[in-house]
Amino acid sequence: MNTATPFERIIWIVLDSVGIGAMPDASDYGDEGSDTLGHLSMKRKMELPNLCRLGLANIRNLAGLPRREHPAGAYGKCRLASPGKDTTTGHWEMAGIILEKPFPVYRHGFPPEIITGFEEKIGRKILGNKAASGTEIIQELGEEHMRTGSPIVYTSADSVFQIAAHEQIVPVDELYRICEIARDMLRGPHEVGRVIARPFLGQPGNFFRTPNRHDYAVPPPQGMLLDQLAHRDVPVYAIGKISDIFLGRGVTESVKTKNNDDGMEKTMTAMRELPRGLIFVNLVDFDQQYGHRNDIPGYARALEATDRWLPNLELQPGDMLIITADHGCDPTTPSTDHSREYTPLLVYGNHVKGGWNLGTRGSLADIGQTVAENFGATLIAGQSFLQDIFDAGCIQ
Repeated sequence: MNTATPFERIIWIVLDSVGIGAMPDASDYGDEGSDTLGHLSMKRKMELPNLCRLGLANIRNLAGLPRREHPAGAYGKCRLASPGKDTTTGHWEMAGIILEKPFPVYRHGFPPEIITGFEEKIGRKILGNKAASGTEIIQELGEEHMRTGSPIVYTSADSVFQIAAHEQIVPVDELYRICEIARDMLRGPHEVGRVIARPFLGQPGNFFRTPNRHDYAVPPPQGMLLDQLAHRDVPVYAIGKISDIFLGRGVTESVKTKNNDDGMEKTMTAMRELPRGLIFVNLVDFDQQYGHRNDIPGYARALEATDRWLPNLELQPGDMLIITADHGCDPTTPSTDHSREYTPLLVYGNHVKGGWNLGTRGSLADIGQTVAENFGATLIAGQSFLQDIFDAGCIQ
């Protein structure tokens, strides 16, 4: 083991939206009482033996999930220091970027000057222009879209400009071009966190989204974690929407995923192919398929599936596994939006001190700072916990 680089490889898995209880300022976001993991554990009996072995139920009491006397991993939770509760904000903070002000949101749709200018640039009228569920709005407007060719524009409580189009009416490449036009327009006070292409297929009454989603994020400030790793020639293998969130900066190789199962398989493939560096994974189904749809059984089953998969990870002696989330999305509340919650933090490896309580971290940037320090870099935000959890003589 090289103590100059304590961990030769880090596998960092983001369980998208798996929050672990409302933050003190949750009421400012309309999320008072939100508790994704807590409410799920009360609503449905879940079998999560591997996550509990690492220390999930040691972070806080979770109904039906046993606390371990001697957890195999280090455990804690992170607060979100930035204002907001969206994907970009959470992932950027992980990489050392703490926002001073939130990205703009449009709960009542986008203003006329945005829509009119957009229609002029793409040469088409649009449908929608409201906050809506992505699966519901294509059922509502999909038939009219197929008849007129007008793309469906919608948003949510998050800072997103989403464009849905049927792949047989607006080819995917054309949808991407339209999204690039929107991304170029949405600057200054209207600089939303992401423009998202949402292609779908099917017929009226049975429309379904395809895996050809593409996110167009705001360029992150220079100096974030992936920039720092690139400067030190540390390979970064991005899985899921990670590369989109960071516009590919610092990413050596990236793959998209169809669902959580696909993401898990591709994580194992990456571990076979990348002997050193960072494997950075986002498992989006918790959020996209279940949280936003208030699907309690689906969310619980997805957690159990991920738990069953964890033992398949062929961790090497020099590996560190990090499991966390970017925000909450409590499927048990009336809201279908993200929720302002703490995120769980589990860290495991042969050279990680099992049972170490990491407490409540000041920001998600603490994770990025830990990864940075491991590879000889420093971020402007975050407090590393590397020295707390690394034990060169600890073999579990």
